[in-house]
Amino acid sequence: MASQLADAHTYSSEQLEAGRLLFSKPCTFLKSVVAPAGLPEPDRVEVAFAGRSNVGKSSLINVLTNHKSLARTSNTPGRTRELNFFSLTEKLYLVDMPGYGYARAEKTKIQAWTTLIERYLRGRVGLRRVYLLIDARHGFKDIDNQVMTLMDTSAVSYQIVLTKADKVKKADWAGLVEKVTSVCSKHPAAHPLIISTSSRTGFGIDHLRAEITSLVED
Repeated sequence: MASQLADAHTYSSEQLEAGRLLFSKPCTFLKSVVAPAGLPEPDRVEVAFAGRSNVGKSSLINVLTNHKSLARTSNTPGRTRELNFFSLTEKLYLVDMPGYGYARAEKTKIQAWTTLIERYLRGRVGLRRVYLLIDARHGFKDIDNQVMTLMDTSAVSYQIVLTKADKVKKADWAGLVEKVTSVCSKHPAAHPLIISTSSRTGFGIDHLRAEITSLVED
């Protein structure tokens, strides 16, 4: 199926309102997980957020949930080294995955993070989708393709979310979407709909909320 970019006509007013209502509810930090044994019971829908370090993952989660500091942001890449679980009502977990592509740590620690992520992706019953964040200014890197291949082999549905869309010139969007579409077409587990967002302006946040809410309501 060909990929497409979400726009104002992708979601109905009812879907957008359902997303607004769900994310207007309190969202609280549950726990940080450093080993598979620490994972909470899979008693609800989970969606996870993955991406390169400094892609704007924490900022996106904060804007998505109407919090200023729910997810920790930092000017130092690679600070998130655990699976951080956030609870949004009794229906949904949001999971902030460790940023990849930048890690000043011992090889043994890096391997431990890699093992945790692989086991989480391959064995989590409630995981409905991973939102793979890509900086719209830079597009895909080799490490992104490696992560996509991992999710393909893990049979995990994932969807591309372009971040920092406000920093890309309108004239460059067509080329960007063409490149993203081309990459997604090579990955069987990639969702065909691409969502563009900006944490600074709020652009596209309502689309992402509606998409997540549709998974909870299925």
